[in-house]
Amino acid sequence: MGRVAGIKFKSCFWFSPGPFSPGSGSVLVLSVLVLVLMWSFLSSRGQQSISGGDEVEENRGGDRRRRPKLKIPRKIWKNRKQKNHNAEEEQQEEQQEEQQEEEQQEEQLEEISRKLIIREEQLFSQDSPEEEQDQLQRELEALRLQILMTVHNTFTSSSSSSGEVWALRSAVASIQQQEEQDRRWAGAGEGPVPAWRPQKCLSSHNELLSKMVESRLKEAAEEEAGGADLLSSPVKKEVCRLGKRVKEDLLTVVRRVMDCYPPHMDILNIYAGLYQQRFSTRLTQLAASGLQTDDCTYLLFWVNHCYPLEILKHEELDGKIKTACLGSLLLQENLTQLEEQYLTHTEDKVKSCLSTALKKEEESWLSGKTPELLDHYYFSPLAVDVIQVIDGFLAKFRCVIGEQSKAERITAHLENFFSSYKTSMEDFVKGNHGNVRSVMKAHLACEEQFRDYITGTGSVSEPQRCRCLDTLSALKDCGYRCLTCPSQLKVCCSQLWTSGWLDGSLPVVDSLLDSLNQQLSDLTDLKPACRQAVLSVLHQDVSLQYVKRMMKTRKKSREQQLDGAQRMIEDAQKINEFFTEGVRHDSSWLCSMFCNIAEILRLQDPGSVQLEMVCLSRTFPDLSDAHVSALLSLKTGLSAADVRSIRRSVEENRPLHASSNHSPPFFSMVKVKWINNKINQIGLKT
Repeated sequence: MGRVAGIKFKSCFWFSPGPFSPGSGSVLVLSVLVLVLMWSFLSSRGQQSISGGDEVEENRGGDRRRRPKLKIPRKIWKNRKQKNHNAEEEQQEEQQEEQQEEEQQEEQLEEISRKLIIREEQLFSQDSPEEEQDQLQRELEALRLQILMTVHNTFTSSSSSSGEVWALRSAVASIQQQEEQDRRWAGAGEGPVPAWRPQKCLSSHNELLSKMVESRLKEAAEEEAGGADLLSSPVKKEVCRLGKRVKEDLLTVVRRVMDCYPPHMDILNIYAGLYQQRFSTRLTQLAASGLQTDDCTYLLFWVNHCYPLEILKHEELDGKIKTACLGSLLLQENLTQLEEQYLTHTEDKVKSCLSTALKKEEESWLSGKTPELLDHYYFSPLAVDVIQVIDGFLAKFRCVIGEQSKAERITAHLENFFSSYKTSMEDFVKGNHGNVRSVMKAHLACEEQFRDYITGTGSVSEPQRCRCLDTLSALKDCGYRCLTCPSQLKVCCSQLWTSGWLDGSLPVVDSLLDSLNQQLSDLTDLKPACRQAVLSVLHQDVSLQYVKRMMKTRKKSREQQLDGAQRMIEDAQKINEFFTEGVRHDSSWLCSMFCNIAEILRLQDPGSVQLEMVCLSRTFPDLSDAHVSALLSLKTGLSAADVRSIRRSVEENRPLHASSNHSPPFFSMVKVKWINNKINQIGLKT
């Protein structure tokens, strides 16, 4: 180890030219100059040592007498100390000595820069020998090299020591001093200017950083360790190693390097820009090489997830790196190409998985097997399997694709699956298989699970959600028709408004409810929530058939209107009690509707009928003009003028906006097309 002009040159100073070092030619020249300086310096010190005499001389009695001596090298001093102290004390003292010496050296680095600038000022403020200028130029170049070597050691294993941190801080201060001196000479007027100005230390520093980053990423890509060995392909391993190196180095910069630089240099963003540039260049090369789909997916995972979220948004880096200035790792053209490759492959896999799941379920139906029981209810794993498939692909999609709206390309296959599922169920029901009721019970539970998923997930667009729910509703209706026989309702309700029903001798509703009770007794192995839904829909279907039959009835006498009103109230109570017994089912609005219609039939005063009709229309906004006319057609005591007045009043008082007080849609499901022809015939149009 030697010193030249107060600078200690470590063994690491001599390095072969590489991607981070200056050109091989300049290094060779500068190395020779430094060797000359070291030789001259050591020669002069050697002469002084010789003239000083030996360190130790013997006297005649064999005793040893010490004379003043030069400082003993650390290794010899260490051997002596080992004889007098234990190993632990020696190690602590050695570390303290190293730290003190390193701090003194780095303080000298900044101080030497300052002194060299002072010498430069003195030399050029007066005539000076050329030899002195040459000597100063050599010392400045040596300083410049030591500064660059200190910066070059930024990411070495020992860079975390306090001495290395002080070294870097001193080197940066020296760069600033030299930059300021460059600017001073640039602004100087006429007169001699040093041939070595400008030094351009900052420019050399920035070029060095670029080569350092390039070299470190190149080394990372070739490393065997680093946690990437478990990955399945060379491309994945390289991308992982590069990404980890970027993360580690940026964290090193924010933890130890940033404090060594002044804020205006923004060293963190300089490093971030350099690392992104090199990382991006390599990823672009990989993207253009024709990647397999698995490698393509992994690369997109780093570009759209790991790099922007786990590195740039790391808790220690978030808010400090100007991410908006960095942009994406890949150009949009390359990104679009990779994403299209991934999406096409993913769509094929989703379609295949869903098709396989449905085919497996269909084979189970057609084999005559009864679905398994879970908690005493029929159950099918189809919904769970399909939802897991979709959620799995969507979870991966969110990490791989940056534009989340493209998820529709995956969920579109769920929409297609529902259509195929509905068609398969309808075809199976038509086949009149022996296990049709048990299969349908299991798949009503599936429909409920699918419905909950579609209404709860945010991955499905609103148009897709509406289409999926419509398909599921059709599937549910297929199940209800299979389990409840709706055609029987029409037969039973056809007896309404007959003379036997009006005088109470024909228990139409009682017979209907007895028949339904027998059907519903077979639903004990249907999932409770589905059974409640079946009862709710069946209750509404019974009410619809009841009202449809009533609106097809022609004019009745006053007595028949009163009897009909009384029967309606009694029937409404029986129907409501049947469907709500032991079930949490809010159907009071259906019972209220029957009572409102019965009151319209009972009242004979046109004004009272008008008020009751307006009240009904405000409760049921879907009560159309045709429905109003059909109800009024049952009244015999109303004139054409009364009918027009009532209809006009209903239209004028119809609510313009939806309200929470409104009942669910009901009358819109009651078709009364015949009434329009009737209205035209009797001239009731306004």
